[in-house]
Amino acid sequence: MQSVDLNLLVALDALLEEESVTGAAERLHLSAPAMSRTLARIRAALGDPILVRAGRRLVPTPRALAIRQQVRSALQEARAVLRPAGEAGMETVRRTFVIRSNDAMANALALPLARRVRDQAPLVTLGFAAEGEEDVAALRDGRIDLDVGLLEPLGPEVCSEKLYVDEFAVVVRADHPLADGPVTAQRLVEFPHVSVSRRGRARGPLDDALHELGLSRTVSLVVPAFSTALAVVAESDLVATMLARIATWSLAPERFAVRPLPVASTPLVIGQSWHPRMDADPAHRWLREQVVAVCREAGAEG
Repeated sequence: MQSVDLNLLVALDALLEEESVTGAAERLHLSAPAMSRTLARIRAALGDPILVRAGRRLVPTPRALAIRQQVRSALQEARAVLRPAGEAGMETVRRTFVIRSNDAMANALALPLARRVRDQAPLVTLGFAAEGEEDVAALRDGRIDLDVGLLEPLGPEVCSEKLYVDEFAVVVRADHPLADGPVTAQRLVEFPHVSVSRRGRARGPLDDALHELGLSRTVSLVVPAFSTALAVVAESDLVATMLARIATWSLAPERFAVRPLPVASTPLVIGQSWHPRMDADPAHRWLREQVVAVCREAGAEG
């Protein structure tokens, strides 16, 4: 069996990440000439130039782009195998994790997770990706590491964990008339609403529930993100609806009031999902544990 030099895998990962011989050399604490020689060995082994000159910079070849995630995954699995059981060693892990969520969830998670990263894993970079096509493809090919949000079936090959159960609530500015006294369905429809929909939809389950009561609301504004809706709500009489735990968890209490929705709504299970190939990875397990811990500390569990 032909011998395999795993150091080439480490070097290839650094080269594909940095797209620079100098940058990869600095990351691995090598000299630039030594990294150049290693790149030559990689090119010979793969039969591909991997990085080619384009003006004043290097760019990856199609073959390099095709194997980038495979290289990263293989290296992560090798490190997991060679690491003592139960030891994540996060203080020395240099890695980027991408979490897919809507903007409301990102707003709630970003700061407490960033603090945990700073304290426990200072070399880790945490990124949030906006929701789009919520399918398994992005998890499978490594474009995202974790999907946090409404726990829906993504297929049998996806691992999932329940975080907590949430329901929709009414959110208004702190001195809004609905901030005082009980919010009834009749009072709710007396004010204009802002709807949050990436697809531009003004109607939703709330309208169906109000219709059952013989009521209807006026939607004056449709925006694609909760952050935009809240910016409008803070300066107007418009009313927004969003998940109650996220609202109480992430909003500035002095600027907003959160009140129970006065119509029946279906509880929603919020969870996190990931690809099975990352299930035993210590660093990925650490990330999932941090999300659980942040939810627990915020009182969002069960």
